[in-house]
This record gives sequence, C-alpha cells and structure tokens, in this order.
Amino acid sequence: MANKENLTLRMDPELKKQASELFQELGLDLSTATGIFYRQALQCHGLPFEVKLSKLNATTYQAMDDAEKGNGLYGPYDSVDACMSSLDTPKKRK
Repeated sequence: MANKENLTLRMDPELKKQASELFQELGLDLSTATGIFYRQALQCHGLPFEVKLSKLNATTYQAMDDAEKGNGLYGPYDSVDACMSSLDTPKKRK
C-alpha cells in the first residue's frame, strides 16, 4: 500500500453533507472523491471545470427575480403597437 498523507479541509457542514450523500450514491467516500478531483486537475493542468465570473448585471438579476415572482410579465405597454414603436425608437444614452 502506498504511503498516504492526511489533508484537513474546512467546509460548510451542509455542503459536506450534500457532497457526502452524492458521492455515496456514486459509490465513493469524500476522500476518494477528493483524490479524483486532484487527479483530474493534474490531467487537465488546471481545474477540471470552467471557472468564470458572471457577466450578469444588477438589471439582469432584477429581471430574473421579477420573472420568477411573476412581476411585470405584461410590461409597461398597453398594446403590441406601443411595444413595437418603443423598440423602433432609438434611446438616448444617459
């Protein structure tokens, strides 16, 4: 058996619970899953998944929140013609 070293990780208890349950369904324990992550990182020469910043802004987040809550689904327009006219009108930049 190869020599092994201990690794201590600090993580949120709920995250650990959820990850443990997922890995258990896959037939893995946390130690084995962590080892797989490191092996994949070495094979990829980096993280084995894409890491990027969200390009969404506050307006987009607000629109997503409104859509989930059903707010403003019918828009500020009284008719399709009014909506289409607004789309055809160039907006002045502030």
